[in-house]
Formats: sequence, structure tokens, C-alpha cells
Amino acid sequence: MRELSRRLVLPLFIVLTCSIIPLSTPWKALAADDQPLNKEQMKQFLQTADIVKSKQSGKGVTHPWRLTLSNGTITHDASFQAVDERKPKMDLNGKIELDFVDSYKYNIAAYQIAELVGLDSMVPVYVERKWQGKTGSLSWWLPVKMDDAERFEKKIEPPDGDKWNKQMFRIRVFDELVYDTDPNLTNVLIGEDWSVYRVDFSRAFRKSKDLRGEKNLVKCDRQLFEKLKALKADEVAEKTRRYLTKDEINGVMARRDKIVAKFQSMIAQKGEKEILY
Repeated sequence: MRELSRRLVLPLFIVLTCSIIPLSTPWKALAADDQPLNKEQMKQFLQTADIVKSKQSGKGVTHPWRLTLSNGTITHDASFQAVDERKPKMDLNGKIELDFVDSYKYNIAAYQIAELVGLDSMVPVYVERKWQGKTGSLSWWLPVKMDDAERFEKKIEPPDGDKWNKQMFRIRVFDELVYDTDPNLTNVLIGEDWSVYRVDFSRAFRKSKDLRGEKNLVKCDRQLFEKLKALKADEVAEKTRRYLTKDEINGVMARRDKIVAKFQSMIAQKGEKEILY
């Protein structure tokens, strides 16, 4: 989902209300008893269901595959991305990046960290799976009506500006935490009820201990803020031990510290009600 090279722009709309918007759950596939699958059931399905159909996407640099999976009872699609490119130096449209990495492993790590900070309802379930001799990330296919690139191009405004803003604030915080070097509007997906989902983190998790855009930190979900403060390096390491290096984990924790410090400073200046929701 890399067809737009421009930086991810997350427009906001002025709102007056400040009620808490619960994180929605987009998981539509049903178990045998007609109940929605929980996350663990989804992971099990993605890892074990038979792949019965495949089609390569025309979007993005890596052209991920859309696979149809079935276990005889449930049939659902998933996105497969097997990119795992590492170079000491990479020229990206005239900008040189050292220690360049573009890897499916970061998709899985991003989901695992999203679980730790309570944002896993905004990121699809990602697991590792081998298909046609290649190992990659396999993610639950989300029911969406458009991505934010299409919304931006068509100048469509969200019907509920308050809900939209609060979702964007969460995504902004998460983007700073995982340090995605190629965020773009095609990686923000919009559901039928205007719930927002963030996908494709294959160029995230740089070793930098600085934030990419401190100005993007405007407000924060109260529960997310508490989970960020409580986040520990050893639990991140345990969750992501197969996908992130020690230096990459150190980068996550250093950025977490700066995110928390930024919001604490803003709270001290403006008051908690102006910053947390």
C-alpha cells in the first residue's frame, strides 16, 4: 500500500464535544455458533486455514497478495506480504537512508505492540505464515469502503468530526511510537461506520530514539496514555523477540519516553482536560 509517496497527512476537524469514543471492532467473520471470532480465533484461522484462492494486488511497491482462506466452516480473505529487504544504504527518491529495512516482520511487531498499548482494534491481526515457499505476514482482511487517499481526493468529510479526530490522534501517537518512515494515506483504511484502521508497517521500527514529528502529538486517549506510561522494555522484547532487534526495541522505548514527556508537558501547561480524552 505504498502507491502514494507523500507523507501521511491526517486532517482534523474542529469539534466541541469531548466524550470518550470506544474503540470499535471490525471483525466480521463468524464462528460455527454465529458469534464473531475473537483475536485468538482469528490468529488460529490465519495460521491453519487452507488457502483456496489468490490474487496479487496492484497497489504499493511490494504488491501484496489477497488470499482467500477456508477451514470448511469459515471463509475469509487475508493480505500476504513477504518483503524482507535489507540494505546498508538506500536511495529513496534522492533521500539516502542508511541501514534500510523493508520487512514483513515489522507488520507483526506493530500488531503485537498495538496489543500492548490497547490499539489492536485499530490494527488488523497479523501472523507469520509460509505460502508458496515464502515466509511473510498474513493479516485479517478488513471490511472497508475506502482508504484515506480516496477520501482526501474526493474531499469527503467524516460524518462525525469528533470521532474522526480522536481516531486520528491515536494513530498519530502510534505512528510516532513505531517510527514508520513511509506513512501515507493508502495505509489508513476507513470502515463502513467510519472506524479507522492503520495497516502496513514494513518500513517502521527504525533505531532512532527521536520522534519523527513531535508536532503530530496534539491530544491523547487517556487509556492509551496510561498504557504507554506502564509499557516496559522486557514485555516489548518478549512480545517481539522474533521480529525486533535489541536496538529497535531500545528505539521504541526511547520514543515512548519522549511521547509521554511531551504529553506531560502539555498537560502541565494547558491542563489535563485539554490534552487527554
